[in-house]
Amino acid sequence: MNKQQLEIKRHSLAHVLATAVLEMFPEAKFGVGPNIENGFYYDFDLPRTLIPEDLPILEKKMKEVIKKNFPFEKQVVKHSKAVELYKKAGQNYKVEILKDEAKEKEVSLYRTAEFVDLCKGPHLDSTGEIDFRSFKLTKIAGAYWRGDEKNKMLQRIYGIAFENKKELAEYQAKIKEAEKRDHRKLGKELDLFMIDPLVGQGLILWQPKGALLWRIMEDFWYEEHLKAGYELVRTPHIGNRKLWETSGHWGFYNDSMYPPLEVGQSLEDAQKGKKAVVKEEYLLKPMNCPFHVVMYNSKPRSYRELPIRWAESATVYRYEKSGELSGLTRARGFTQDDAHIICTKEQAEDELKKVLDFIIFVFKSFGFNDYKVYLSVRDSKIKKYAGSDEGWDFTEKVLEKVAKEKNLDIEKDIGGAVFYGPKLDFKIKDCLGREWQCSTLQYDFNLPEKFDMNYINKKGEKERPFMLHRALFGSFERFIGVLIEHFAGAFPVWLSPIQVKILPVSSEKHIDYAQKINSLLLENDIRSEIDDSNESIGKKIREAEKQKIPYMLVVGDKEIESYSVAVRSRGSRDIKTVEVEKFIERIKKEIDEKK
Repeated sequence: MNKQQLEIKRHSLAHVLATAVLEMFPEAKFGVGPNIENGFYYDFDLPRTLIPEDLPILEKKMKEVIKKNFPFEKQVVKHSKAVELYKKAGQNYKVEILKDEAKEKEVSLYRTAEFVDLCKGPHLDSTGEIDFRSFKLTKIAGAYWRGDEKNKMLQRIYGIAFENKKELAEYQAKIKEAEKRDHRKLGKELDLFMIDPLVGQGLILWQPKGALLWRIMEDFWYEEHLKAGYELVRTPHIGNRKLWETSGHWGFYNDSMYPPLEVGQSLEDAQKGKKAVVKEEYLLKPMNCPFHVVMYNSKPRSYRELPIRWAESATVYRYEKSGELSGLTRARGFTQDDAHIICTKEQAEDELKKVLDFIIFVFKSFGFNDYKVYLSVRDSKIKKYAGSDEGWDFTEKVLEKVAKEKNLDIEKDIGGAVFYGPKLDFKIKDCLGREWQCSTLQYDFNLPEKFDMNYINKKGEKERPFMLHRALFGSFERFIGVLIEHFAGAFPVWLSPIQVKILPVSSEKHIDYAQKINSLLLENDIRSEIDDSNESIGKKIREAEKQKIPYMLVVGDKEIESYSVAVRSRGSRDIKTVEVEKFIERIKKEIDEKK
């Protein structure tokens, strides 16, 4: 079964689900029921709220529909007849869809037993073609009609479906493993981060170990950027409304921005109802680009100064609906590892190659060797783009050329480019094969025009530079979330916030030796800590395993006598006694090699 056939099967299962729901709730009103990645869903307006126990009942009814081998019967009718049919049936959601298709003279309907759906198809010939062991209903969720919060919330039933029972079981096993690796769950268990409604949804609070993990990554980021010839800049968290009007964000990015802050008066004045004497409106920044452009424009530039590579690790703020927030991977405040490269046309290709090499280096450094690249280009039929045809043609070609020269797995998305420039998006695959959007390279024809950026070329004339936006992690938060799930919290040694846990057999008798070893490790830049609790050594080992510490050092009388440590590696039951200096030498070598 190819991808298209599987999608048809999943779409057909959505109709089978609706047929089962109609049998269970004859008064049900139907929204939409498409196939989606790995399965299908259908939205319903029902007389009561569904509960998890309803899913196996509906599943059983679906299997009965499949066994009866009902045909998927297509019928093409006049638009007016379809409206009349659904009005009579009281299916107001279908009537609303038909109103949007008023220009259509005819529409297609599909019948499955007693259920008749407004649908373009295609479908299987009959329900009997479906292997009833190859699908499963998974969950119930709320979904506003047409995604609009002003509309009624419907009940959405999700299902998964594959070609056969084996593939379904494999997917279910993968989902089970993904639940174990959920960064929100592990983040709490490993005491890395938290989110508290008192502070605000979508705003991350980093615990000491999480903050240390962040710092390790940030030190790596700064060090490698300086090696790669970048200069570091820093910009504020807020910017004047005029800045965002000039950049165009005020108009084209307003759905992702928060309303203005009035900074011409104090909170106290505002609480007393006083009006600002001088009105000053600022906005939380959703990105860093306009600040960098203003800095570039602060003085005349010569071609001799280019390329300019400015990098900034800065927190930005974007509006997200509360229901769409998801731990570290979807937050309202997050830190972009941002950079802008401003160069001449002649330098553009070489700079792009350097960025691609940088991205690949970062991926490999963090253990990601499987990734896919998506090239988003414009649709020549649409006239909405900033910049010139010449600029677009050049940057699209150079992006594709360099990506192919680097032998990247590339997929072209015609029409996928935003209005201000073509881009390359890198999606890494974790150990479960899931894709995560991380690195991005984006040419920008909008800001150079909006801010009238220029430099003096070799002829002494003003010329517009090329501008490339670039992020490697994408955001620290998302990348850390992906890392947590990829490694299931068991980070490689160089990245682990705590690399060594020292476990004295007796917290009284052996604590001095444990502290001596700990000091020695810290002096050698090895991150260690002591478990000085009064628990048994067995419980200390189990707790260190739960915290996914790479190395546990058990110290007792024998270790004190021989100036050694009993080493137990994460995931191993073996304990080997090693001289202290040799252990330090060994772990430093491992850290250097892994890093």
